[in-house]
Amino acid sequence: MMKGMDMAMEQYIISASSRAHDLAPIMMCVHDLLSHLPVTARSRDHPGVRIEDGKVVDETYTGPILEEVLKENVLKRAQPRDGPYTGIPVVVAPVRDDEGRAIGAIGIVDVTGIFDLAGFMEQNAEIRKQVCGQDPCPLPTESPAAKR
Repeated sequence: MMKGMDMAMEQYIISASSRAHDLAPIMMCVHDLLSHLPVTARSRDHPGVRIEDGKVVDETYTGPILEEVLKENVLKRAQPRDGPYTGIPVVVAPVRDDEGRAIGAIGIVDVTGIFDLAGFMEQNAEIRKQVCGQDPCPLPTESPAAKR
């Protein structure tokens, strides 16, 4: 450590009473890590932040799924019925203290809920079986124009 210089370290503490300005730097990092997917967060006692396109767009944000997660202390995948993410799949997880109580919640837009690849592939295979009688359709030895 250099003599004569006061080296103060910034701290961000996440607690049940964190406010938007406490959450914003951490959530901006999450937003960046997720390639700018929208992210939201709030503490148990105070509204929080909503971040989109690299900017904090709301510093008094709460949402129905954030509130449900805080109340129920469980991870939730849902499509909100109101608010800025109405009808858009989101996933929200609780932030828990040492005793397992929900002290906050963090949410992101759920890109896996927007396009469920496994479900699509299963449905596609079933449709092909109905049309062709077997999968794959057409068979690898047939031309793409072949149908049965």
